[in-house]
Amino acid sequence: MHRFHANRVAAGALAFALIGCKGDSNPVVTGTHDATSLDPHFTMGSGTTSTLLGRATFSDPDDQNFKVKRMTGDWHVEIKSKPAFDIAVQSITFQPGGQSGWHTHPGPVFIQVVSGTMTFYKSDDPTCTPIVRTAGQGYLDVGEHPHIARNETAAPAQNVVTYFAPPGAVLRLDEPRPGNCAF
Repeated sequence: MHRFHANRVAAGALAFALIGCKGDSNPVVTGTHDATSLDPHFTMGSGTTSTLLGRATFSDPDDQNFKVKRMTGDWHVEIKSKPAFDIAVQSITFQPGGQSGWHTHPGPVFIQVVSGTMTFYKSDDPTCTPIVRTAGQGYLDVGEHPHIARNETAAPAQNVVTYFAPPGAVLRLDEPRPGNCAF
């Protein structure tokens, strides 16, 4: 039943073009900017378990300008890509005190907090202001600046994340601590 629910949540994420953070040791999922992954300036994630639920490439062989547009009443959505893009869906569980480490993504990431509470921090925020999301809320990470996801509570938190990325690209790039936060 849990797997069915997770797949239904993931399908919902795709239906609404939604996307998160944290990879594992799979080279298709993670990467670093520096060939020496032991660089002490990079932060490692801890206290997390991730499962890649699926990844697929979306393209139109007849048109290199891939475009999806839907309007229903006052609601409009549009996705454009040139030439193609991958969508990957991942379930990530953060144990109490678990964190992703500082990282970026090659494209936008939509994060659904399915259970628990998550706190996000951005490297371009000089005050290191926490962005708190609880079960049923989402967080959009455009992926351009280093950021970190943390479970700062005493209970586990589960996220379903949907990544938009260039075909075959790593979904996460480890980054050094930006210096604006104490962690």
